[in-house]
Amino acid sequence: MEKPALSHESQPLTSSPKESSDCTEEGDCAGNGHLGKDTQRALPLAEGTDKAHVGQGNKGAASPISNGFSGAQSPSSFNMAGGNEGTPLATPVAMTILTTNSNTTTSILCVADAQQQLVEVGERETWSKKVDFLLSVIGYAVDLGNVWRFPYICYQNGGGAFLLPYTIMAIFGGIPLFYMELALGQYHQNGCISIWRKICPIFKGIGYAICIIAVYVASYYNTIMAWALYYLISSFTDELPWTSCTNPWNTNNCTNYFSNRSIAWTASSISPAEEFYTRHVLQVHRAKGLDNLGGISWQLTLCLLFIFTIVYFSIWKGVKTSGKVVWVTATFPYIILFILLIRGATLPGAWRGVLYYLKPDWQKLLATEVWVDAAAQIFFSLGPGFGVLLAFASYNKFHNNCYQDALVTSAVNCMTSFISGFVIFTVLGYMAEMRNEEVSEVAKDTGPSLLFITYAEAIANMPASTFFAIIFFLMLITLGLDSTFAGLEGVITAIVDEFPHVWSKRRELLVLGFIMLCFMGALSTLTFGGAYVVKLFEEYATGPALIAVVFLESIAVSWFYGVAQFSRDVKEMLGFSPGWYWRICWVAISPIFLLFIICSFMSSAPELRLFDYVYPFWTMVLGYCIGISSFICVPAYMVYRLATTPGTVKERILKSITPETATEIPFGDIRMNAV
Repeated sequence: MEKPALSHESQPLTSSPKESSDCTEEGDCAGNGHLGKDTQRALPLAEGTDKAHVGQGNKGAASPISNGFSGAQSPSSFNMAGGNEGTPLATPVAMTILTTNSNTTTSILCVADAQQQLVEVGERETWSKKVDFLLSVIGYAVDLGNVWRFPYICYQNGGGAFLLPYTIMAIFGGIPLFYMELALGQYHQNGCISIWRKICPIFKGIGYAICIIAVYVASYYNTIMAWALYYLISSFTDELPWTSCTNPWNTNNCTNYFSNRSIAWTASSISPAEEFYTRHVLQVHRAKGLDNLGGISWQLTLCLLFIFTIVYFSIWKGVKTSGKVVWVTATFPYIILFILLIRGATLPGAWRGVLYYLKPDWQKLLATEVWVDAAAQIFFSLGPGFGVLLAFASYNKFHNNCYQDALVTSAVNCMTSFISGFVIFTVLGYMAEMRNEEVSEVAKDTGPSLLFITYAEAIANMPASTFFAIIFFLMLITLGLDSTFAGLEGVITAIVDEFPHVWSKRRELLVLGFIMLCFMGALSTLTFGGAYVVKLFEEYATGPALIAVVFLESIAVSWFYGVAQFSRDVKEMLGFSPGWYWRICWVAISPIFLLFIICSFMSSAPELRLFDYVYPFWTMVLGYCIGISSFICVPAYMVYRLATTPGTVKERILKSITPETATEIPFGDIRMNAV
């Protein structure tokens, strides 16, 4: 929530008899929340308050702080009327102007009114504990993609050899962007829309684009959790329903080779797990494609409604609530992954899957596609650009070590992806052993099919299959819930920060309305052809637009706001400046990293295929149009900004790229603007 802004004059806070009565001329301080402006004497500070968070330069001089303004002096360097340093205040809380002039009363009243406004607005909510923040970030970064996308991309692009480009892209592209967003959010204490007033106002459209992309993602991502919930409910039986071929939804091609090893697996064979997924859960056979999606599945609709209900009551009160929920949703998947890893390692043929997963194919590294896949994987895995990291970090304490947080959470995310590969491929090796096929033939399923067909089938034929099915699908749901909490929190924080007087006291209503919007948007994914819609949104509607938005974000921060100024902001928070490595990454390497992904995607857009359905050309055009509908906010706001800003063209441009709002700096028990 925004606080009243102080004067933006580049001078220390002072008090003089001459100017103390000019409060009305400078703007009524009770009405605009500004402290009375003085030019003669510095304000003394209250005893017992913290020092102002200024730069690490000489204490006796004004230190440069955010947005190019000069910072208020350190408490120990404020001079009193007699020139003495460090003179204490008479009161422990309020900043009081000490002067013998008769106009003192006016200044005191102005300051008191400003302080009253600060009290009425209230301090920004913060995390209850540091670990709440870390678990929330880890839960956001570690999602369903870590379980299905990384293992598939790894073996497809050279196995163990893929770890080299993956690590390089993480070090020079993904982690610097991750660190940059955490530092931005923590310093400026704003969501993805209003933060641009303090960085580069003309790029404010980036915030609106991020919010639209988040709506699109919430409209299809939660449907995957609805599928997992349907599987979870179906698992509470003595015999899992995707074990046999005797169900009403099965066809003549259903082949249950687990129950009868004499049955040969042929090219036309379909496993009972695949028919359960495609014909019973999704019912894609009742849809003809994207031009005829069919009706809505009421079972999946109820599952999705239940998922959104959980989400609502987890985030409706803010990070105080979601920070407690992630203690379960962020830690439970690791317990289950460990159990599944041990179980998978004991299965016959598990070694075949591990060997296939890690066996390096160094020739693959000569292909450009491998490096593109590595860059895209680390980018979507860490998740910069969704506004989530900005929102989460904005609730941190000002001096929280976000640098350490970025390194720890990034490392945990990458290690989780790597370990998930063993969980998946031990089971794929087992499947290959049972089918008497190569692992490459078993591992053809990609995306959700890898989890809902291949892995589900393997679980169904293990001892204690019901137990393992329940914990596996519970793990998928908790993995998805963390990311959903984060994605919606990013949008909610952005809206509340941008319109605090409207929504700060109505957060519960805002969250309810937003979740209802996402639920209505998800109706198309609940149809019989909903899986086709999910695939289209994932490949075309959100991915390319998000990468383009983050590319502009990195350019705006590094080139317009300035890497030097950003580094000073980081030093102000952490006490040390980012090294040359981080600066080079922010200025050049990370933007090139993103541009590399964009150009590669535009030059060779993937040809989509799901099950037996090949996406026609018009669906690709539709996907691009949906993506453009979010990205268009960036140039549209630029035009709006330049058109509504008074002055010549040069003056409009200069005003539009100059921060218009000073960042509030912690100053004892209250927050003050950089002046």
